[in-house]
Amino acid sequence: MKNTVVIGAQWGDEGKAKITDLLAEKADMIIRYQGGCNAGHTVVHNGETYKLHIVPSGILYDNKICFIANGTVILPEVFEQETKELKERGVDLSKLKISPLATITMPYHTEVDGWAEDTVKKGKIGSTRKGIGPTYTDKIARCALKVGDLFDEETLLEKIDIILPLKNKILKQVYGLKEYSKDEILELCKKYKAIFEPYICENWQDLLRENKKKNILFEGAQGVMLDVDFGTYPFVTSSNPISGGACTGSGYGPAMIDEVIGVSKAYVTRVGEGPFVTELNDEIGDKIREIGHEFGTTTGRPRRCGWFDAVIAKYAVLVGGLTSMALTKIDVFDDFDEIKICTAYKDTKNGKIYNNYPTDVFIHDRLEPIYETHKGWKQSLSDVKRYQDLPKEAKDYLKRLEEIFEIPISIISVGPDREQTILMKNF
Repeated sequence: MKNTVVIGAQWGDEGKAKITDLLAEKADMIIRYQGGCNAGHTVVHNGETYKLHIVPSGILYDNKICFIANGTVILPEVFEQETKELKERGVDLSKLKISPLATITMPYHTEVDGWAEDTVKKGKIGSTRKGIGPTYTDKIARCALKVGDLFDEETLLEKIDIILPLKNKILKQVYGLKEYSKDEILELCKKYKAIFEPYICENWQDLLRENKKKNILFEGAQGVMLDVDFGTYPFVTSSNPISGGACTGSGYGPAMIDEVIGVSKAYVTRVGEGPFVTELNDEIGDKIREIGHEFGTTTGRPRRCGWFDAVIAKYAVLVGGLTSMALTKIDVFDDFDEIKICTAYKDTKNGKIYNNYPTDVFIHDRLEPIYETHKGWKQSLSDVKRYQDLPKEAKDYLKRLEEIFEIPISIISVGPDREQTILMKNF
């Protein structure tokens, strides 16, 4: 296996966890390089379903190093609960490691996040209220606490003395929220130290060097269209899910990456606010949601559903640096007479046709999709193991997508189980 990055090619929730879990079998180390517990990864392993949020998907394998790297933000209480549940289910966490450079989400981050969701009306982001955005804000503003700070009392005290007066002023004067005393913060940090102590990897540099010539799988959260630079800004996450983020978020440089696999559903979903040109607010959208069980892993919110959008797929290939695509949930269309692919957008104001993704999201509400229609296959794909055994209509659909992507489809998922996967190449 080559060193591989797995990234979402849409708005997240594409089924990355299944693809990561599948590829993790041949990896020596799995690195989660960005995001936080706002991401939900559902993995079906040995007939059991696991819902992961911050722990890398490869944790379900024995003897795989799972590294939560510097690009992540960690809400300690959620991490504690997730690891507790995994241990109760017999999962070995001895190979789980956390970079001391990962950033801690503090209670005031979740409070600010909740305030924004409750207060902002126009331009509301639709956050998961997990404090992710405010944590990344403090990281960039250079006033955040890192996991490693918890393990040096002198450093911790000095940083709190610098950070706390500023945070309290902002909490009180800007948000009207409660202030924190130094003793309260120190008590929280004591609790967080105990949570992270079994997993902190102080020798992370040696860890990266030792695994430099081994097989590495880089696991991202969210998707290209939620990237803070290239996504539907401002309706995005607060980090870089694209393959470039795997470098800044892991400690490895770009020369370490051999392959980038994008993951797309055979349709498109989105959770939260923001533009969605192919969204279906009708019985077809409801049908896709029902068959595909489209409800958020983290929030439980119904996902918005729509036809496949080739405009954003081509964009994801470009800015995500994709070398191949994994297509998931194609089996959702088993009972459909027709399947549509959006190949361009039309501006209803001036008639302009967009073949490339328009980055000004505030014109998206006047864009309408231009579709091409494909015949459905009207049979179950759930037991198909080989590409040659797929019905002609399914093959035609896949070939058309490859023409649009201009990269090959390397994995086809026909169901939630690991065995319900067609591999188009050897990994």
